[in-house]
Amino acid sequence: PGSCPAPCVCSEADKTVKCVNGNLTAVPPDLPSYVRSLFITGNRLDRLPAGAFPAQRLPNLCALNLSGNHLQAVEANALAALPALRQLDLSGNPLVSLSSQAFGEGGSPLEELALRGALHNHSVFFSLAAMLQSGAVHNLSRLELADNGLLLLPSGMFTALPSLRQLDLSNNSLVGLRNVSFQGLGQLQSLDLSNNSLSVLRNDTLAQFRGLPALRRISLSHNTWVCDCAIEDLVAWLKESDQVEGKEALTCSYPDKMLGKALLKISRLDLNCSVPTDLPSQIQTSYVFLGIVLALIGAIFLLVLYLNRKGIKKWMHNIRDACRDHMEGYHYRYEINADPRLTNLSSNSDV
Repeated sequence: PGSCPAPCVCSEADKTVKCVNGNLTAVPPDLPSYVRSLFITGNRLDRLPAGAFPAQRLPNLCALNLSGNHLQAVEANALAALPALRQLDLSGNPLVSLSSQAFGEGGSPLEELALRGALHNHSVFFSLAAMLQSGAVHNLSRLELADNGLLLLPSGMFTALPSLRQLDLSNNSLVGLRNVSFQGLGQLQSLDLSNNSLSVLRNDTLAQFRGLPALRRISLSHNTWVCDCAIEDLVAWLKESDQVEGKEALTCSYPDKMLGKALLKISRLDLNCSVPTDLPSQIQTSYVFLGIVLALIGAIFLLVLYLNRKGIKKWMHNIRDACRDHMEGYHYRYEINADPRLTNLSSNSDV
């Protein structure tokens, strides 16, 4: 129980084992049972199979760092035998597969999960979203998803994380949060959205921020804010809110005439908001109004037809009689042309 694997450095006093840059291809099976913090970093572990950590072998392991190991797959039940695990770092691994059952069927007491630069594969990202939504790690208080090139987030990705306090989405390529739900994150204290591609934050997103009582730190620096009429709500919120850190440094990126202007110093005169900004809702309203007008026209037309039903019926009868007389004339001429005797009689007679 007190032995230390050859490529590792163990400290029983600190309850720590470090297996760093040792060219390991698998988790050492003979790790000491006293370990509370385990570092297996900079090795060549390409996969973490089921039972990678022997059952009941590491009952006190609470912090596990597996960053920078070239990991591509974390299979089902790979982390199921770690009942005390609270911190997990999988950063810097080119993950291709992440099982939603990695912590087993009963879930995990995990509180901190770091996946910095590990989710460039889209299927892995959606597997993570499914895991979070399933409640397998519902005790998470810190989630780090930075440096992953994320463009959009699934709408219900965070709804099953009621204990979440810190959410790091920095250094991605997020273009908007319009469909993202932060509802239910009543304990969220810190939200890092810096170094993304956000151009505006809409009213529904701002309303969610206002409704999070514990949220005291929002980072929005280094985003490509577009300072047109759509940014009015964001500017108003920035002026009244104390949630955004460093808000004085937020500046416009577009258009050119507004480049570098501080968001807090923007006024309606600067934006020249003579044209409605919410074009999708305006178009939708126009379609609804057009539908109402067409429905009224149709109702009036049917009413006119109903009130003039007798005249219309008489008119239809007249048309029918005229058509019948015309067809009888054609029939009569056909009979004459078909009978040679009648044809000669028709051509030689003066009658």
